[in-house]
Amino acid sequence: MTPQKNVDLVIILVAATFFMENLDGTIITTALPSMAKDFGVSAVDVASGMTSYLLTLAVLIPVSGWFSDRFGARRIFTLAIAIFTGASILCGLSDSLPMFIFARVLQGVGGALMVPVGRTVVLRGTPKEGVIRAIALITWPGLVAPVVGPAIGGFITTYASWHWIFFINVPLGLIGILMSLYLLEPEKEIQHKPFDYVGFILGGLALSTLIYGLELSHHLEKNYIMVLATMGVFGFSTYFAYHHLRKCDHPLVDLKLLDIPTFSVSIEAGLFFRSTLAAIPFLMPLLFQLQFGMDPFAAGLMVLSIFIGNLAMKAVTSPILHRFGFKRVMIINGVLSILSIIACIFIDPNMPISIIVAILFLNGIFRSMQFTSINTIGFADLAPGQISSASAITSASMQLGNTLGVALASLGLVVAHKLGDAQTSSLSLQDFQMSLAFIAFISFMGLVCLFRLPSNAGESIRKT
Repeated sequence: MTPQKNVDLVIILVAATFFMENLDGTIITTALPSMAKDFGVSAVDVASGMTSYLLTLAVLIPVSGWFSDRFGARRIFTLAIAIFTGASILCGLSDSLPMFIFARVLQGVGGALMVPVGRTVVLRGTPKEGVIRAIALITWPGLVAPVVGPAIGGFITTYASWHWIFFINVPLGLIGILMSLYLLEPEKEIQHKPFDYVGFILGGLALSTLIYGLELSHHLEKNYIMVLATMGVFGFSTYFAYHHLRKCDHPLVDLKLLDIPTFSVSIEAGLFFRSTLAAIPFLMPLLFQLQFGMDPFAAGLMVLSIFIGNLAMKAVTSPILHRFGFKRVMIINGVLSILSIIACIFIDPNMPISIIVAILFLNGIFRSMQFTSINTIGFADLAPGQISSASAITSASMQLGNTLGVALASLGLVVAHKLGDAQTSSLSLQDFQMSLAFIAFISFMGLVCLFRLPSNAGESIRKT
């Protein structure tokens, strides 16, 4: 058995890489105008760097499990950190949009392997009774990064240069490579199963068209034909990918894992809840800027209240789950999470700042508990040989949830604006309120899924 100290260091290592990967998905949002100026293009064009990163993640995440089993988790995890770090240097050195997009694609390659393989490393080396704590620790950075990313990006861009957004990954990456080589032991057993090329093509096509369609839907009026076309391709490729992966002897990802109730619910409910968790940090900064008249940095600081709530909940998440059990905690916390979103509907410029901060703080507490619970329960009933495939499916679901959340929030704003005073070009407070109500309903659908959990869900990883 690996000493506890080493287990903790491995968890910290993986958590740090999760933070890097999630941070780089959102940190450049506030730097787009500065980057566009340097590249001599529009900010919309630079946004293609974000899209290319997300598409690369979508296509390659399903492959991570096969690479981990075939070449060993230690080797692939270390290589992924190296690719991500090298690509970060190229991003910072970019002097043109094509070079930047190439670097972001390469960075997506590293991120797609780094996150799911890192989770596999942790779960394979953690005893059952330590799974809740381990998942809580490696999940927390994924909650924090999207919230603090825009504020950090704005600060670095304002007081240094956008290049340093990527250069800060370099020392973290070098330390990660050294720690990975020192802490992780090479696998003694390597699986020589064939590569599922059909599953890779169909799955990659399904995920990439879905992600691309969701990105296009942010500006639905201009792109509705392309959105319909990509969603059509997504539907066909998903149908054929599902049937292929179910029947294939050596599928790229094992969809038979969805027959396990706890894992199935974690994916289904998780997709709804992760969408709402991503939507709130997207909507609230816009609300504070457009309705409260705050500058981007001040709006980012307000949303840090969510981060503080995440931080406050981290220490007590594991004891609460051990004491009261997964199903009870997830349902009660799910209700509280929905209520905290509904409370955001009543935020307006006349509300005292202290009340707004309290609402966002509570939202951070409940989102932290729900995110950790869902991520943990999915691995409660899995055998060791199923972890790498389950990790790939979970990572794909998380990426889809994050993208879907922003897309749904944007769609809610567009629809609300059309139903309201469409003659004006600016969004109203009522538009934000309707979008938040829509997000609360999406979260309610996730809550309904939780009732399918067995009453004893997660007992194998609880300390009783």
